[in-house]
Amino acid sequence: MEDVAQTSAAVAATPARLAKTTLLAECLGRAAPDEVPVAVAYLSGELRQRRTGLGYAALRDLPPPADRPTLGLTEVDAEFAAIADLSGPGSTTARRARLSELMARATAAEQRLLAGLVSGELRQGALDGVLTEAVAVAAGAPAADVRRAVTVAGTLTPVAQAVLAHGTAGLQRFRLAVGSPLRPMLAQSAPDLADAFGRTGPAAVEWKLDGIRVQIHRDGDRVAVFTRTLDDVTERVPELVEAAQSLPVASVVLDGEAIALGPDLRPLPFQQTASRIGRRLDVATARSTVPLSAYVFDCLHLDGDDLVGAPGSERWEALAAAVPEALQVPRLVTDDVAAAQAFFDDALAHGHEGVVVKSLSAPYDAGRRGAGWVKVKPRHTLDLVVLAVEWGHGRREGKLSNLHLGARDADGRYGPAGGFVMLGKTFKGLTDTMLAWQTEQLLQLADGPADGWVVTVRPELVVEIAFDGVQHSPRYPAGMALRFARVLRHRPDKPAVEADTIASVHEIHDRR
Repeated sequence: MEDVAQTSAAVAATPARLAKTTLLAECLGRAAPDEVPVAVAYLSGELRQRRTGLGYAALRDLPPPADRPTLGLTEVDAEFAAIADLSGPGSTTARRARLSELMARATAAEQRLLAGLVSGELRQGALDGVLTEAVAVAAGAPAADVRRAVTVAGTLTPVAQAVLAHGTAGLQRFRLAVGSPLRPMLAQSAPDLADAFGRTGPAAVEWKLDGIRVQIHRDGDRVAVFTRTLDDVTERVPELVEAAQSLPVASVVLDGEAIALGPDLRPLPFQQTASRIGRRLDVATARSTVPLSAYVFDCLHLDGDDLVGAPGSERWEALAAAVPEALQVPRLVTDDVAAAQAFFDDALAHGHEGVVVKSLSAPYDAGRRGAGWVKVKPRHTLDLVVLAVEWGHGRREGKLSNLHLGARDADGRYGPAGGFVMLGKTFKGLTDTMLAWQTEQLLQLADGPADGWVVTVRPELVVEIAFDGVQHSPRYPAGMALRFARVLRHRPDKPAVEADTIASVHEIHDRR
């Protein structure tokens, strides 16, 4: 345990990616086989138990640290599992007591690590890509092979365990399994179509729908539907299940969007689509009130053939062979910016967000925001994270209103890698419904007392922000602030690690 804690601290203090990779690889190389899953989880900043019932309050009044290390990784993992299993009257007190006992046996470095894991606020810069590279180095395996296995597995832990125990041969069992979701491929942003084509070359241009990302798996008569966060929503979306069952295939994995459309086939507000998919009870009534439509844009598996590593053009050929045109997202293949602009304008005329320009040669880069997909919207928008919020006054009294917004500092340019850099505040664009919703959500994320004018919150809630530009501002750490920022929508479907980066803000600022 002490080795992992010291490594975590050293990685946090090291800005260089190669140095981080080396430190992590050396630590993983020293871990025993049964310790590898725990080490990978802790070095990625997570407990293996998704819910422990512990929070910030449990970290108050910690005992003094131990003088020497005595804790083992598997022992600590078992203790958190036991804490997570506690329930019933008195369980909160029992959890805190057991955590206090564990902390009393932890050294200062171990206490810092454990506190960060419990709070979810560990900032050490060991992001997925760095840790994946470290596993490859520790195992002596090609990094591309490890990344491919992680793409299929959906998470690094089982891949790390297999490759560190068995070398490259351990990766052979990681093949796409129908019914087991992959993390979705993500798109970069570009200011216009010319910029997007400059990155992709001749490409497919597709409508960018304002819906919920879904991954649809079918194996025989069995169908499963997953969201971008890999949550199983099959029982909530019978329309999508029926659409998948109607396809003339034995097995298929499709990537696409679920969206609620009005009678004129224009998209309903995003909140209605999100609310519909979030509805767990009386799905039949919800379906009759807000029916969902499916539009697919990628095929990752078809009748026994895995297509994740195939170029985009080949994946679309498979999709077109399996899926009727009515279920396909509108698409144009071109290298003509004028033709793409007309297609873009048509997407906007139908009420959609813009387009995604997709390389015809790029593989499906699951869980990554590569250059193969580039989204273009008609205005500046960023997905930012709420860092704090201010109580409103006047008509908004009693509501958390003015949002403090931050971009993700992926490279550690202004602080620990993976942290957030504030870019300004806004209360504009918020309806009464949105205000009520965000007040409830942000109170649950409050990082301390909520009775002051400014309430600091855990950086978890993502909001989509529209703005007119980026201006110089010495008031904020990056020297930049958003001009005329306003809230378009909350993005509870999007984790904070997928928020836009400060590098993207610099690109917009530098184009002035």
